[in-house]
Amino acid sequence: MNQQVPAVGRNDLAVLLFILLLAAVLRTAGLNAPLWYDEIRTVDTHVSLPWGEMMREYSMNHHYFFSLKAKLISQIFGDQVWAYRFPAVLFGVGVVGAIWWLAKDIAGARIAHVSALLVALSYHQVWFSQNARGYTELAFWSTLGLIFFLRGVQSPSFGTWVAFGLTAAAAVFTHLTGAFFFVALGLVWLISLITGFGRGALTRDWVWKPLTGVAIASALILLAYLPILPSIAGTVGDVAATSAVDTMQEYQNPRWTIVEGLRTAVGNTGALTLLVAVGGVVALGFGAAGTHAKQPLFFPAIVMHIAVTLVILLALGMRIWPRFFFVDIGLVIILAVIGCRYGADLVARVLGRPQMTGLLFATGVVAMVAVSLLLVQRNYAAPKQDLAGAFALVEETRTPSERIYAVNPGGPLFEGHFNADWATIGDTKGYADAMAQPGPVALVVLFPNRMFRTIPQLGQDAEGSLQLVQAFPGTLGDGRVLIYRRR
Repeated sequence: MNQQVPAVGRNDLAVLLFILLLAAVLRTAGLNAPLWYDEIRTVDTHVSLPWGEMMREYSMNHHYFFSLKAKLISQIFGDQVWAYRFPAVLFGVGVVGAIWWLAKDIAGARIAHVSALLVALSYHQVWFSQNARGYTELAFWSTLGLIFFLRGVQSPSFGTWVAFGLTAAAAVFTHLTGAFFFVALGLVWLISLITGFGRGALTRDWVWKPLTGVAIASALILLAYLPILPSIAGTVGDVAATSAVDTMQEYQNPRWTIVEGLRTAVGNTGALTLLVAVGGVVALGFGAAGTHAKQPLFFPAIVMHIAVTLVILLALGMRIWPRFFFVDIGLVIILAVIGCRYGADLVARVLGRPQMTGLLFATGVVAMVAVSLLLVQRNYAAPKQDLAGAFALVEETRTPSERIYAVNPGGPLFEGHFNADWATIGDTKGYADAMAQPGPVALVVLFPNRMFRTIPQLGQDAEGSLQLVQAFPGTLGDGRVLIYRRR
């Protein structure tokens, strides 16, 4: 089932270069905005450690391969916010190029240009490209892995499957959940092997060369994680245990994940949310149909990754964060663009005017680009979470007798990263004890939706005895930082 890889002309490369430059500009604008909670934890508990101590134990918060790069860049350029995030920028731009390459393989240069442009403009892609975490790196390696997987299935060569193994190892070393994507590809390969779907004649090369890539990936992953293997199982168990008693139980519901993904992608835009959702479902359906003939394993690979991720997270009782599906965003965009082209062709044929296909497709592209331009601006409306601004305001306005409390989980973070002499309130009893003492009090509340539910009295007092001094907005979900005072 060999498929000729579409040729790339000089004009196509020029278009790609322009898109990459646009992606770089969007991802570097505002790069020095304040770090948010998870970024600070990454810096304080891993990046700031000596090289020899960065892999002393496993942590779900640590993206190992990414953190090594963040440490290197911060040592070269100093402890700057942008330096910690710069690897995410590089891989964020790299994802745009990888999506272009994948889309070109599947549907040609025109689809590749549109797909890459939409990824460059994607709100989520820009947001995570300015995040000192390894999600864009994970998406980059996963997308390359899918390219090599699809090429290797069509024309199994040793070099292609070795490259697949290297990208799989890099993805899983970036974060352990990277294994979900490559397990999904393995299941797709196994189904294709058994049923014949999506492949040509079965040969020894078709079986043994992919297994060679898997062996290379497995060996490299084992070597990379060897120093911390004993702590991995315990950490996963601890995360599952904390999820079981989490006050925000909706985080473990796939329906919440879907709604949250739409909310963060579209925002509070009323009818536009429904329009984007419905239009997206239609486009993806057309996309699945449009890719079936040329690359029948592309759509099943996306579906399988989503299914594998959900099954594993549900089985472990873990929170189903939308970011676990970040690697699928670029792939879904390719599907949507192909679906738009397929739908335009279908409508034109139904109308009996096939010459309208180009115009209808261009109209759909303009609409998608316009929506993306509208939504991506929200990245620059506020920091992800303005902990630095909240700390500065409280310190500048505090009185000598005022007691300052960071409402969990902010306490250790403010103490360790900002050298604050604040106390921490972590539960209902702690809050009651703190407020029972006379005198002025300042409360700095992180993740207010969670904390108002954890400490109901705090929410009641926020409507009564406490004065809201300032609310610092954040683009992170539940990312506001609220400052209350009692005089």
